[in-house]
Amino acid sequence: MNGDGVSAPGAGDGGRSDGVSESADPTLYRGWYVVAGSFVGAFVVFGLSYAFGVFLGPMQRELGLSRSGVSFVFSLQTVVIYVAAAALGVLADRFGGRRFLLVGAVALAIGGVWTSRSSTYAELLVAYGIVTAIGLGSIYVVSYATVPRWFERRRGLATGIATAGLGIGMVAMAPAASALVGTVGWRTAILVLVGGAAVLVALVTPLFADDPASADVDPGAEFYGSVPDPDPPDWATYRRDVTAVATSRTFLLVFAGWVFVYGTLYVVLVHVVPHAGDVGLGDRVGAIALAIVGVTTAAARIGVGGLADRVGRVRTFVACSVGMGATTMALPVVDSAAGLYAFAIVFGIAYGGNGALLSPLTADLFGTGNANAIFGLVSLSFAVSGLIAPWAAGLTYDLAGTYTPAFVGAGIAGVVGAGLITIAGREK
Repeated sequence: MNGDGVSAPGAGDGGRSDGVSESADPTLYRGWYVVAGSFVGAFVVFGLSYAFGVFLGPMQRELGLSRSGVSFVFSLQTVVIYVAAAALGVLADRFGGRRFLLVGAVALAIGGVWTSRSSTYAELLVAYGIVTAIGLGSIYVVSYATVPRWFERRRGLATGIATAGLGIGMVAMAPAASALVGTVGWRTAILVLVGGAAVLVALVTPLFADDPASADVDPGAEFYGSVPDPDPPDWATYRRDVTAVATSRTFLLVFAGWVFVYGTLYVVLVHVVPHAGDVGLGDRVGAIALAIVGVTTAAARIGVGGLADRVGRVRTFVACSVGMGATTMALPVVDSAAGLYAFAIVFGIAYGGNGALLSPLTADLFGTGNANAIFGLVSLSFAVSGLIAPWAAGLTYDLAGTYTPAFVGAGIAGVVGAGLITIAGREK
């Protein structure tokens, strides 16, 4: 592994032993195999995470817990996913991403079995909120951070396709979970979904390799410059490089920007359904709106990601972030099903374009060296947003009796976050 976090050929994930024969299809660039594997990784991580609401009621009733108590399991899981991503990202840079996909699959399997047999709140917190979340965090950081190391000219398009798995997971996993819960109960449903996800990750793991150099692949004209030479740095050099990036002004601007921008997402995901009920539309309309967000974000990731390669990835990320903030500010005036569905389409497009460019943004601003560590560290911003934003919106509603201040405040924060990203891009 060199200063850019690239493993030497024949070591770790390198060499031709990467599980995919280069001669199998000489017309297909090896990086597209990585994109396919990352699509599955994004599908698993966010499909499982966002489907938790399906299990909330059954868990609450069987274990005799409060609504807030079960909801805290989701909050804990959100924090642990990104804390684990930051910690395991460093190790993935040092020892190869493929190993940590397998770590994620094993942790998922253990967490799923344990959760299905949990009989106390403490067990549920540890099994689903921590063990399963560690598995998801490991899969998340490798799936998101690896693709930019294989692409430069088509980086936005490639990551857009890979992260479209998030939207498909949102659309597919929750209905599947609901059907299973209704048929076999929440315990068996958890076992089937999490166990199946672990098997999927294990199956696509051979598609991954850290970068073209580690897999001894000629990237052709994909990169503007030369591919980094795979000579490993010593640990002190690696640590110094990561620390220098993580303490830079540009990194801190991006981190704060993501906290503000993604506060809008968590507020919408958690509160748009009860908001729909409050304005007389019913929970079903709110649930359909969330499904529309999932569909549109999947499509937008591919289209906007490819467009960003031509018009500028930082510029596109900022525009989509402004779109997320502006649509969230407009949500209080939406009082019809058609209006809520229109909101979901626009918000989904903005979120899709934004989400497609998360890892390309970090690669463009900080380079592809030590990609897992840097992307994992900046992703801690999601833990901050996920922990604070839904709670703050709920508290605001309790005090004001309406979601209007919460949605307007979250939208303003999103626009402020976009401004911080703009400053970071100009500095770089």
